Parts: sequence; structure tokens; C-alpha cells
Amino acid sequence: MPCLYITTNLNLDGVDTNPVFSEATTAVSTIIGKPEKFVMVILKSSVPISFEGNKEPAAYAEIVSMGGINTEVKRKLIATIGTILQSNLSIPRTRFFLKVFDVSAFRTNSKM
Repeated sequence: MPCLYITTNLNLDGVDTNPVFSEATTAVSTIIGKPEKFVMVILKSSVPISFEGNKEPAAYAEIVSMGGINTEVKRKLIATIGTILQSNLSIPRTRFFLKVFDVSAFRTNSKM
């Protein structure tokens, strides 16, 4: 199940965030190749973030997936999620950082 966790320094009280959730869910599903019903999106606002030495609108996100991640997928995720945040929340793509983590790379043969 891919999980996209977005954190921003913007106060989103009163902001319609539904487009962020729906567009991000579709993007993650399409790019990684997992059904939308397995995609989780978390959006946390009003988190103090300093980027490039200032506190202008910015976002940090992490995506964790079991498989489906390669270099091309990372590039597409960064570009697409950045565009979603820019168009819906006015966070410039240059002030967005995405950490991509594929947990299948760390599978073990544990019987636990």
C-alpha cells in the first residue's frame, strides 16, 4: 500500500484540500501502478518549515511503497506531486522536497 505523507507550513484551515487528496491519490496509483483503493494520502499543515533560509510556503513529503519504485517513477512522482501542490496550494515546485522509499528493497525472510 503506497502512502504519501505531505507536510506543509501553510495553514490550510478553511482551504478545500479535496483536490489535493484526489489528484495525489490518482497520481500515485497511476505512476506506481497500484490500485487507488490501496493508496493512502496524509496532509498535515501548519508545521514550521524553513527552506532556503526562509519560511515562505514550502512542503516536504515522503512516499513509501512496497515495490513499483525506480528512477523514472521517482522523477514522475516528484514532478507530478510538485505540480499538484503548486496548482492547488500555491506552493512553488522549487520549494517542495519528496523523499521516496521502497520498502521491498528491505524484505527479509523472517517468519515473524
